Amino acid sequence: MYDPDNIFGKILRDEIPATRVYEDDDTLAFMDIMPRAEGHVLVIPKTPCRNMLDATAEQIAAVMKTVQLLSRALMVAFDADGITLQQFNEAAGGQEVFHLHFHLLARHQGSRLGAPGQLGDQVEIQQNAEKIRAALSAVQGDV
Repeated sequence: MYDPDNIFGKILRDEIPATRVYEDDDTLAFMDIMPRAEGHVLVIPKTPCRNMLDATAEQIAAVMKTVQLLSRALMVAFDADGITLQQFNEAAGGQEVFHLHFHLLARHQGSRLGAPGQLGDQVEIQQNAEKIRAALSAVQGDV
């Protein structure tokens, strides 16, 4: 059962702050406050669903369109060599927030992911968000 009081539901309702980098009618992308790599972004649908197991085809399609757009922007913003995409389903699958979400992480050859669960430097997160927003304007015409 979907719980509308999960942290991403609260972000969608502006009950708690988030550093938003992209939004359309169906999706929202914002910075992870515990980044494991430079430019760690989360992409979520604006409509309720716990994960891939109960999402509609329309929710998945909308989220994946935004995932692709943001992935291209991360490649530009951080001169990345690749993108890591993570998505977890149910507690046994590693899911901690029960609202469908995808993690996008800009990667560089030979780099390792940072440790999970550590709050990032908020100034650096804001600076990375600005880089992503600037890169979005460059790549949006390509999609």
